[in-house]
Amino acid sequence: MIWAMILAAGESKRMGKPKLLLPFGGKTIIETVIKSVIQSKVEGVLVVLGSDRKKIKEKIKNFSLKIAVNPDFQSGMLSSVQKGFQALPKNAQAVLVVLGDQPSISTAVINKIVNAYKKTGKGIVLPVYRKNRGHPVLIDVKYREEVEKLSPDLGLRGTVYSHPEDILEVEVDSSNIVRDIDDEVDYKRELKNKV
Repeated sequence: MIWAMILAAGESKRMGKPKLLLPFGGKTIIETVIKSVIQSKVEGVLVVLGSDRKKIKEKIKNFSLKIAVNPDFQSGMLSSVQKGFQALPKNAQAVLVVLGDQPSISTAVINKIVNAYKKTGKGIVLPVYRKNRGHPVLIDVKYREEVEKLSPDLGLRGTVYSHPEDILEVEVDSSNIVRDIDDEVDYKRELKNKV
């Protein structure tokens, strides 16, 4: 099974308020991301919560998904990825790491990444737009133990850069893979692009 791990634990420091709960296309940012993921070819969805977890959990309660809580969310994104890997079911073959603050990611892009993994069997599948790598990133569970041991200063890139022979770059025609929402300027840009 291919699972999606949606990272939704961050503090939204630069935004100054819980960005995942901001409106986006009739829903919140996190609901928009979850909807795109659920409509894709992934077979299970795990959301990693941390900061604002009660409010986010309430907002996403009607989705069919699994929730993991990262009590150490302040130490950075890698700790959420590691917590997510620990929470994956044993039948998971690969995990698509999705940013919770990337509401413009399309189901089509997710499917392109999943299809590339299924077709090639490469252990790390990265979307690329005009030579720039982005998210979501698909990682085979054969790297689970390695990811769980990574140091925060390296981040997930530690695994990616350690296995260049096992990377497949998938060209996509959307800059959405390299854009997320960190502050008010980013949020306004994404709202404008949504229209």
